[in-house]
Amino acid sequence: MKDLKDVAAARIDGLSARLLGLSHRLHANPETAWQEKQAAAWISAELTGVGYKVTRELCGFPTAFAATLGRGPLQLAICAEYDALPGLGHACGHNIIAAAAVGAAAALAPVVDALGVTITVIGTPAEEGGGGKIELMDRGAFDGLHAAMMVHPGPLDVARAEPFAVSHSKIRYRGKATHAAAYPERGVNAADAFTVAQVAIGLLRQQLQSGVRVHGVVTNGGEAPNAIPEVTEGRWYVRAGTLADLAVLEERVRKCFEAGALSTGCDLEIEAESQPYAEFANDEAILDLYVANATALGRQFVSSGPDMRMNRASTDMGNVSQRVPAIHPYIGIDSLPAVNHQKEFAAHCITAAADKAVMDAAKAMAFTCIDIARSSPLRSRLIGNTEQVDPLKETVDVH
Repeated sequence: MKDLKDVAAARIDGLSARLLGLSHRLHANPETAWQEKQAAAWISAELTGVGYKVTRELCGFPTAFAATLGRGPLQLAICAEYDALPGLGHACGHNIIAAAAVGAAAALAPVVDALGVTITVIGTPAEEGGGGKIELMDRGAFDGLHAAMMVHPGPLDVARAEPFAVSHSKIRYRGKATHAAAYPERGVNAADAFTVAQVAIGLLRQQLQSGVRVHGVVTNGGEAPNAIPEVTEGRWYVRAGTLADLAVLEERVRKCFEAGALSTGCDLEIEAESQPYAEFANDEAILDLYVANATALGRQFVSSGPDMRMNRASTDMGNVSQRVPAIHPYIGIDSLPAVNHQKEFAAHCITAAADKAVMDAAKAMAFTCIDIARSSPLRSRLIGNTEQVDPLKETVDVH
């Protein structure tokens, strides 16, 4: 007879080569939002190998999946992310997230019946701007779940997710091309429209409340230096503390883009890249369990200082947390001074410290799921008092 956490830990340790191999393989083959074909296939294969039933192309999305094991009334989800950043590869460490999710799922496979749980790993594409979780949630992928979790890498261990709400927009100005030297007066300069808009945004910042963010890039500034640019394009993010604050801020930023169109005579098009990402609602009881388990594994959490600010980064997991009790802690990979979304951070995501983060995150999530299942008050809150099984078994036979 072994304690369930001992069983889970041994399972993860026994699969270390496969888990770290998966992490490194994903890192070496980065795929951007909605293009994660290899990643989804590799992760699905690993989950099939540890006993999970995998549904591919979940909700009609080619690179989404769900892997399920168990028949218990308590429905717990572990979210896997695996998309990379354009031009930066896995500079946000989603290879670590995916491998840790597989590890936690594998650890729980031998004990789901003893715990009275059903475990589902949801493969969620396009976190980096595409809002994959929101799209999946709208199509029912998170229906019936009682709690959800994932662990995200950063420079340091930070327990609480406190992300900005964010909107992602494509901006396009349409003007009229002409020869820049011979007939400049016959053109309508779409590049000037972006210049005016960016100046207006820069001036707006001094009137904005502390903590909001407005930032973006021009992805197409024109075709040739001797032609007045006819079409220019960019991508812009607007961030605020809550969705309500975001709606107010977005309107002010929109007027800056309208100023660019008005002053130059261009036509303006603003297209949402995804639905807005929401702020995060941490489930405090589940988070306390995670912190206790991670601390027992030797993780040391920080709660102040500029190096911990990865916990402010926006995530579509925030939208999940508004509907399902959830946590989204951060696990450190000892990368400083490198931080997320730098090429140096990408290099750190396959170091020994990153590999340890995979193993520790897998164990901490598995242990947290076990503690959730063993806690009668927490089970009652999550699913009610209708179940007639004993979920509080402390031991399980392992043959």
